Amino acid sequence: MTNAASLTTRRVLLVGISGPSSSGKTTLSRLLRDIFPSTFILHLDDFYLTDTDIPVRDGIQDWDCIESLNLHHLHDALSFIKTHGNSPPSLISKEDQNSVGDHGVEPAVIEQLKQHVQTLLEKSRWNTPIAIVDGFLLFSESMADIRQMFDLKLFLRTSYETARGRREARSGYVTLEGFWEDPPGYVDRIVWPNYVKDHAFLFQGNDVHAELNESVCRDIGINGMPRNAEESMTDCLTWAVQILESIIQQTSPLGNEID
Repeated sequence: MTNAASLTTRRVLLVGISGPSSSGKTTLSRLLRDIFPSTFILHLDDFYLTDTDIPVRDGIQDWDCIESLNLHHLHDALSFIKTHGNSPPSLISKEDQNSVGDHGVEPAVIEQLKQHVQTLLEKSRWNTPIAIVDGFLLFSESMADIRQMFDLKLFLRTSYETARGRREARSGYVTLEGFWEDPPGYVDRIVWPNYVKDHAFLFQGNDVHAELNESVCRDIGINGMPRNAEESMTDCLTWAVQILESIIQQTSPLGNEID
């Protein structure tokens, strides 16, 4: 779902990874950074407003809505990346201070993928840096102007039960002004309802537990993670590497000559 010809003159391959909270976005981003050289990450969470400016819904701060984000700064950062091929020097990630837990991918699998990618890059003469942006709202209709800036869009998914379990297992999050811990019931009251509201249009029958609507995803240019990868970061990582491999092969000066 990416126009390969349009990427040949890009200074950077800008990749968006989105999906519900705790679907593995940051984990996948970090693993891809380990596997693909010259790759750097931006996190949507680095563009939150100050803690005191986060909207309050029903007496609780809502960190999972578009109004909690500084979209102007995000747009400027992405424009800088597309122009210069690197992250804005002034942007220091606080999100990298947050842990993501055990990813469950065997070291041997990661090493095998590294070697495979290294061989591919050497054969293809690919030297374009990869910028990955992970965030929970990147593909929503309310961020359509941001969404269209990505060269590649990867959408992860997970069930409500898994998302709630993973999120509630986290100790909290480093913020601009301190540290945030979800209050009891936060997933049910804030996180999941917001996800459904902003992403139902991507699914058949507007049901986020149904299959993705292939027509809608194709029109937007979204690559949806296979259902079998929902509970396996190994499968998710392999899928993402295969998509990036396909783009590298298509945009290589050697074209179809690459094995």
